[in-house]
Amino acid sequence: MDMDRLITRINELSRKNKKEGLNESEMAERDSLRRQYIAIFKQNFRQELDRIEVVDDDSTIKH
Repeated sequence: MDMDRLITRINELSRKNKKEGLNESEMAERDSLRRQYIAIFKQNFRQELDRIEVVDDDSTIKH
């Protein structure tokens, strides 16, 4: 599932939970989707961090 669809479904479940509550299977789905979201977020964040290069005054690149 791509990130946009994941967020859309999490938001749908959140709205439903606020209005009328969730049944057990919906709560399990919400928890699973949240774990997937966090895993994807961490992966994307790690990739961004890996692209960062720090250059000192002596122009040496450090990671």
